[in-house]
Amino acid sequence: MRTLELAGNTVPVLGQGTWHMGEKGHQRSAEIAGLCLGIEQGLTLIDTAEMYADGAAEEIVGQAIAGQRDKVFVVSKVYPHNASSAGIPVACEASLRRMNTDYIDLYLLHWPGTYPLTETVEAFERLREAGKIGAWGVSNFDVRDMIELNNPRCATNQVLYNPEQRGIEFDLMPWSADRHLPLMAYCPIGQAGDLLYHPALHEIAKRHEATPAQISLAWVLRQDNL
Repeated sequence: MRTLELAGNTVPVLGQGTWHMGEKGHQRSAEIAGLCLGIEQGLTLIDTAEMYADGAAEEIVGQAIAGQRDKVFVVSKVYPHNASSAGIPVACEASLRRMNTDYIDLYLLHWPGTYPLTETVEAFERLREAGKIGAWGVSNFDVRDMIELNNPRCATNQVLYNPEQRGIEFDLMPWSADRHLPLMAYCPIGQAGDLLYHPALHEIAKRHEATPAQISLAWVLRQDNL
């Protein structure tokens, strides 16, 4: 699998997301098993957030990475309303407890909020210096937000991107490429996989003897900066 450098680490370009995991208790074992299987197959980047299932997704991640933490690059995200100098360390400690780990490889601001970005970044930097996180970044930032952020320590910007949602191609993608800032795409097969039912995707998949998911993922990963 192709890899790239992210926050000083070599990671696979394709990772595992956990949105909606932890919402249904009876699926917990299957979700843990799915993440473990993904790790075995080389999908060692796992993305989660304190928002997902009110922290239950992070608990799923914690159980999946137990005994193999050193193999996995964990990404989690903090709520904007927790992104203050006082709120971020509390939120981070809660995420660490849920995942039963002593560090998060990459910690993101989930979307722009009301706290000054300088305050959020200072809190991120204190966590990094304390060894609680390896690096920090942002999510759902547009070019204007990135210009306001104006910080070279930002490791990535996680954004919506798939064959139907292509807005970042107009400005954010070239802006980020010019600055060698990797983007991390979420929902590459649509939200909850809804894009997999698109007739055009099925037609292309049939033509190439592939699945709709393979086509959609290959389409997203054709970009060097993703």
